[in-house]
Amino acid sequence: MNTREFRDAMGKFSTGVTVVATEMNGHVHGMTANAFMSVSLEPKLIVISVMNDANTLTRIKQTKNFTVSILSENQKEISNTFASKTKSTEGLTFNYLDGLPVIPGAIAQVACEVSAEHVEGDHTLFIGRVTEFRVQEGNPLIFSEGRYRKIEEQVTSTI
Repeated sequence: MNTREFRDAMGKFSTGVTVVATEMNGHVHGMTANAFMSVSLEPKLIVISVMNDANTLTRIKQTKNFTVSILSENQKEISNTFASKTKSTEGLTFNYLDGLPVIPGAIAQVACEVSAEHVEGDHTLFIGRVTEFRVQEGNPLIFSEGRYRKIEEQVTSTI
């Protein structure tokens, strides 16, 4: 199987865009991620997937906590900042949720303690026990087929 073709196939699945962050020794470390999902309502659990060579992986393993900020449709630049290999959080402002850094203006912010981790292929899956969350109105930033998208019409039906 061709890796590029597999990546293209997976890109057909539209996702929201998040920033995963943690703080260590007064410095915020984070990354843009779209591999995120809710796992359980009771207890409240989520999962994130972090590439094994990512700097953020080491920080999460050390701090045993992380946040997920679900970005709004007007936060593409924040996504690009945290997606950059040469990213710097210098000059960025953060809010705090349960003592952990989150992105201001994100439509949802979730603080977690690491409950479990599983190495699978070239990624590590972190199960996070939610310790606090915050939600605000707004539309999510969407990523599909290698580019950002916006929701054009609000659908009122539910799954």
